Amino acid sequence: MLIIAKNKVTAEQLLGVETPLATESFTPIPHSSLVTMTRDAINRAGLTVTEEEHSLARGGLRYFGGFALSGPDIQGADRQIVLGLRNSGDKSFAASICVGNRMMVCENLCFSSDVKLARRHTANIFNDLPRVLADAVGRVVSHWADMGNRIELYKQYKISRDQAASLLVDLVDTKAFPARDIYSAVQEFRNPRHEEFKGGTIWTLYNSITENLKGGDLTKLPFRTMVTQSIFDRVAGHRPVIESVIDLADAGNEIETLVEIMA
Repeated sequence: MLIIAKNKVTAEQLLGVETPLATESFTPIPHSSLVTMTRDAINRAGLTVTEEEHSLARGGLRYFGGFALSGPDIQGADRQIVLGLRNSGDKSFAASICVGNRMMVCENLCFSSDVKLARRHTANIFNDLPRVLADAVGRVVSHWADMGNRIELYKQYKISRDQAASLLVDLVDTKAFPARDIYSAVQEFRNPRHEEFKGGTIWTLYNSITENLKGGDLTKLPFRTMVTQSIFDRVAGHRPVIESVIDLADAGNEIETLVEIMA
């Protein structure tokens, strides 16, 4: 499966989801419209959707979807590039498109960019959508290459059990990992269930984290994996083409990540 969620729906079912009425300060996007426009951007970029899944929460007010893509320059046996879509009709977070990867051996998802489509669904959001979606999809190849470089460095950097535990505490402190799952992540680091992740490296720890994030709140997954990468990149010495900026002033008083793609 592409995404692990309790309330999966089809793209056709999204058409029946009621969108809240717009106000002077809030213009919600219908989930189905966001999906259709994203597909159009993917097609125009010459990429192919090989799999897609959608989920709803809070009575249809919150949406998360994933598109697995293929193309001439984004093919690999061990991972697959994924576009994630996030949208809300209750002002809980801004609509955004996330670029990430799925590890094929375990179906773990990890995101490395999160492009806001419009800050708090402003009135001009429908005018901005085609341009922003096209720009995000157009950068898929560079994201693919950047994640490949990151993975290689993570695989080379060995860490001790004490270092792994310390990094997990850092992630809890930044709200990137649930405190209740620390022991499970430590056990996964010590004894990975997949041969590909063994070795006691940053890569081992990274996959123990994404394994334990499976089945959690999908709308928080981009933030959690991006913060994890920002911390691990400093340890492993990876210099990404994506810079993360933490923003504390969003609608729900939760930490959000605004990611600026560096040209």
